[in-house]
Amino acid sequence: MKKKNRKYVLFLLLLLLPAAVFISINAGFTDYHVTDILRILAGGGSGKENLVVLQFRMPRILLALLIGAGFALSGCIIQGITRNPLADPGILGINAGAGIMVLLYVVLHGAVSFGSVFGLPFLSLIGALAVGGLIYALSTSRTKGVSSMRLVLNGVAIQAGINSVMTVVIMKLDDSQHEFLAKWQAGSIWNANWKFVAALLPWIVMGITYLIFRSRHLDILAMGDDISFGLGVAVAREKYRLLFTAAALAAACVAVSGSISFVGLYGTPFVKKTGGLRPPASDTGMCPGRRSSGANCRYCCKNGN
Repeated sequence: MKKKNRKYVLFLLLLLLPAAVFISINAGFTDYHVTDILRILAGGGSGKENLVVLQFRMPRILLALLIGAGFALSGCIIQGITRNPLADPGILGINAGAGIMVLLYVVLHGAVSFGSVFGLPFLSLIGALAVGGLIYALSTSRTKGVSSMRLVLNGVAIQAGINSVMTVVIMKLDDSQHEFLAKWQAGSIWNANWKFVAALLPWIVMGITYLIFRSRHLDILAMGDDISFGLGVAVAREKYRLLFTAAALAAACVAVSGSISFVGLYGTPFVKKTGGLRPPASDTGMCPGRRSSGANCRYCCKNGN
C-alpha cells in the first residue's frame, strides 16, 4: 500500500477511537442525548448522571483502550522478534504466567484492595518473566538459536498446563472468590473503576514511550539475526529488552483484566491488510495502527460481553 494511503488508514483508525468512546458512553440501560453527554463531561451533570457516566462507564471505556493498546503492542513486539505471525502473549504463555501470580495473591490474601491494585502488575510481571523465560529456554538451541515453531508449541503446551492448574484451584475456592476469579480468568472489565485505570496507565505510557525510541531496532531485528548483527545491532541485548517490554505490557494488562486472548494476535494481519508496512519490512511500522486497532478490538470484546 502506498505511503499516502497508509496515512489515510491510520487517520481513519484514529478517528474511530473517539467515535467508539462516544458510542460506548451512551451504551447501556440509561440513554443520554448528545448534548447531555457533552454537558456531563463538562462537569454539569447531576449526581445520578455523574455516577452512571463518570464512575461506571468512563473507567470501563478508558480501561478497554489501555488494555487493547497494551496487548496489541506486546503482540507486535513478539511477532516482530520471532517473525512468527502466530505469536502473541496469550499463545506463548505469558498471560498464563502473569495470571497464576494474581490467582495466588487472591487465594492467599483475599479480595483485591486499593493498594494491591498497584502492586499486582509487578507480581504479574514476575510470573510472566518466569514462564516466558522457561519457554524461551526450551525453544533455544546453541546451534540454531530460537525456533519460532518451538516457541509457539512450547507456549501453547505450558499455557494449557497452567490454565488447567488455575481451573482446578478456582473450583476449590469459596463462592465469592470463585465468582471473582472465574470472571477474571475468562477476561473481563466488568468491575472497572478509576483505580484500575490509574494502575495500568503508567505501564502503557512507559511501554509506548520506550517502543517509540526502539522501533528502528525492532525493524532491523525483524529482518533476521544475521542482517541485524551485520548492521551493528546487539541482537541478544535488544531481544531481551524488547521481550521484557512485551512481558511487562501483557502482565500489567492481565493484572487488571484477566487473560484476554487473541487481541495481540489480531492486530498484525489487520494492519497488514489495511495499512501495509514501512520499509524496512517489519511489524513495527504498524505500531501506531496496532494501538488503534487493538483498542477497537477490545471495544468489540467489551460490548460483546
